[in-house]
Amino acid sequence: MCNCLKILAAICSRTLFALHGLLMVYVMVDIKKDDFYWSFLTGIVLLFIEMIVTLKMTKHGEWKWFSPMVFLYLCTVIPSIFVVEFDYLEIRMIINDTNSTDSECTKDVIKELSSEAQSAEELTVLVLILGRWMMPRGKMSRDQLAQLLLLYLALGADMLDILELMKEPSVKTNQTITVVGLCLFSWAIMQFTLILTQTLSSSSEDPEVGERGHSSSGVKNCVMTLCCTSEVWSVLITVLMQDGPFLVYRLYLVTREGVFNESMVFFICKNILSVIIQLYRVVVFVCNENRKRKKFKQLHINL
Repeated sequence: MCNCLKILAAICSRTLFALHGLLMVYVMVDIKKDDFYWSFLTGIVLLFIEMIVTLKMTKHGEWKWFSPMVFLYLCTVIPSIFVVEFDYLEIRMIINDTNSTDSECTKDVIKELSSEAQSAEELTVLVLILGRWMMPRGKMSRDQLAQLLLLYLALGADMLDILELMKEPSVKTNQTITVVGLCLFSWAIMQFTLILTQTLSSSSEDPEVGERGHSSSGVKNCVMTLCCTSEVWSVLITVLMQDGPFLVYRLYLVTREGVFNESMVFFICKNILSVIIQLYRVVVFVCNENRKRKKFKQLHINL
């Protein structure tokens, strides 16, 4: 029964990704009027090959740290978002050069492209969250999965705001700002391929409970835990792939480009607080590990 549910979850999640990927490629082909872009469906075809390999090679229907399924899906969707945004940028630049912003037809084109781009980006984040919910949990508990989905919701809102900043009046025709924004979005959304939870593993042993013969190896394990735990990795990934780069990008837009809107202060403060809190968590974890290591050493000396 469990095996059937695992297979069903794998099929449903990949079908969701495949349908949305097909839609995004269709939009890209429709915009560029070039059949070459159908080749991006290769990632969607590989999804089902990957499913067979994953179900055959893994016990729980999902890899432990990395999701090839999400990676293949993003390799199909991200180019589509780039194409839509660049097409929208070209329209804005043409309108700016010809000073034809007063035309009703022009306004309709801008509104349509803006709505199309925004819908595509929002739907991508929603599909990622729903797909993660539908796919097999692997070794994660239900509580860890719930925490991961809540984390994805928060990350997604921050990512979508970065894309909206590119369309602010003072930078909406700046190609460099658009390219950097899209690259930051692509870099950040790759976090969804990593299966890291924000919970500390409960498998750590109290040093005084373990056997005396394992005291010296316990010291080494504490040192290794500092580098290998998912707690530290999740902190580093969040800071380096999202909050850090997003904070620098937003501060640059405010100080050098004069971009400012209602949500800018909130997201800047959010990024600053996130970086501080995440680094604080690392410090707390390091202190806890040092305390454990001292207990191991003391126990070893007393033997």
